[in-house]
Amino acid sequence: MTSRVILISPAISAALREARFDDGCPLDAAGLRGAEAAAGTLPTAHRLCCSPTVRCRETAGALGLDALDAPELAALDTGRWRGSTLAEVGAAEPEALTRWLSDPEVAPHGGESVAALCERVGAWLDRLAEPASETARTIAVAEPEVVRAALVHALGTPLPSFWRTDVPPLTAVELSGRAGRWNVRMGRPL
Repeated sequence: MTSRVILISPAISAALREARFDDGCPLDAAGLRGAEAAAGTLPTAHRLCCSPTVRCRETAGALGLDALDAPELAALDTGRWRGSTLAEVGAAEPEALTRWLSDPEVAPHGGESVAALCERVGAWLDRLAEPASETARTIAVAEPEVVRAALVHALGTPLPSFWRTDVPPLTAVELSGRAGRWNVRMGRPL
């Protein structure tokens, strides 16, 4: 059986607009309107899940999806940088930020490394592609970094490619796979 996974990035929020490490802020009015406008455009799925963040839950709800939180799809834990903008971190800890952006194995913020995120998300995808998997299609509303990690795993690219992938708000990345091999269809706007 072929497993199909549609990863949907959340609608826009103040944190996304400000290039701020997520701090639990909700969708802004434009983001909510965009997600509501896209409701009804997705195919049916056997499993609906989302990153356990406010903006992913709100996006799923606005899309009309009764999605369950999936801990495996949690956002990257950015430790003490949570709530700060990239510019603020760059001004306060330029060497730490440079290390973080160049070495996926490090976590100078005290949270989770990019490598650990990619491993966690990759394990989730592998479970979905197992022959005994009961679900043919999964729709997941997931933070942009979770979508990036899924792409790194699905394409088998080196970890530094994580930083080379942009995931715009309210777009879908579709994965289809079986026997440990994934195909990718990227960037469909909702």
